[in-house]
Amino acid sequence: MPLALLALAVGAFGIGTTEFVMMGLLPDVADDLGISIPTAGHLVSAYALGVVIGAPLLAAVTTRMSRRAVLIALMALFVVGNALSAVAPGEISLLAARFVSGLPHGAFFGVGAVVATGMVAPERKARSVSLMFLGLTVANIVGVPAATAMGQQLGWRATFLGVSAIGVAAIAALAFLIPRDSAPAPTTGLRGELAALRSLPVWLALGTTVAGFGALFAAYSYITPMLTDAAGFAESSVTLLLALFGVGATAGNLLGGRLADHSLRGTLFGGLASLVVVLALFPLLMRTPVTAAASVALLGMAAFVTGSPLQLMVMEKAAAAPSLASSANQAAFNLANAGGAWIGGLALAAGFGATSPATAGAALAVLGLAVAGTAWTVDRRRAVLAPVPGRERVVAGHVPDSSAATPHVGVTE
Repeated sequence: MPLALLALAVGAFGIGTTEFVMMGLLPDVADDLGISIPTAGHLVSAYALGVVIGAPLLAAVTTRMSRRAVLIALMALFVVGNALSAVAPGEISLLAARFVSGLPHGAFFGVGAVVATGMVAPERKARSVSLMFLGLTVANIVGVPAATAMGQQLGWRATFLGVSAIGVAAIAALAFLIPRDSAPAPTTGLRGELAALRSLPVWLALGTTVAGFGALFAAYSYITPMLTDAAGFAESSVTLLLALFGVGATAGNLLGGRLADHSLRGTLFGGLASLVVVLALFPLLMRTPVTAAASVALLGMAAFVTGSPLQLMVMEKAAAAPSLASSANQAAFNLANAGGAWIGGLALAAGFGATSPATAGAALAVLGLAVAGTAWTVDRRRAVLAPVPGRERVVAGHVPDSSAATPHVGVTE
């Protein structure tokens, strides 16, 4: 694997840290700005909104730029957004800064996936994407806890200055490790990229992402009350247990990348089926501390096995618009985050019990399997109907010359 993938992983590490660290800093930010914790929670939504809007928008407006230059520019915007967060004087300015911080998120992963797959042999494409995503999963193990501790000791503003420094390091890594000729500007242009997104298989792949990862976030958004109310853990233990989720996600990400290079569709189906099983068993697994801790790691592993296959599938279905489609898939991830949390919250608010969000997640995972199955059926039908290259349809005919007494075969249409 090329060393340039390390540069992409460093950028992913910074993005993953700034995305998830706000959850741990909400009480500190709320106290400092004199707002309630629910109001401070809008800062999480502002970042997610930036991702959803920025992913397709920035990928579209940079279609004529070298992908190497795009990655560096996106990471520069990331540094600006986090630096603005560190010096924001009030709630409104911090909301705007968090929105700016989220803008480059999806486009960075989208364009980065295209660059990563372009630097390796075809049989290693999924692994190259998983190595880029490794920065995101490791951020949940190392980056988020370290950044949260920094914010608690030095103030939450210091956290965002630290994340900005990670962004500067990522810019340097991108500039030095990615060769200029490995990421040329695409030739299709904006109109060609938009046209490629009209394909039904592309939208089915995006739908699988929304349903599949919506299943994850339906449960993960409410993992703390499940661990404390159902499994009986103290709140002080939750941070360590969430690190287990990061370990599971990292293992699942690497496993999914390796398996998907052998069978992309099989890995996707297997990952979604595993997610259904894990989430369906959550009410049982949460009955003892040991099985509850194991379930957190299994949840991360089952969900992130599907990460690389989903990213690669969207790119393959929109081969003429890989950057835009890949970035749109990142927007789909964040729609899954918001939608899954909302559905899990509905189950909890309806009084179905502390583990009901996991049951709702299992239903979403089943839906993801159904969408993936539909996509597979559509692909098979199109493969049957598509003409085979080099094969002409031959019909019987007669030579128009009346002297020809016998029919011959060979007239093509």
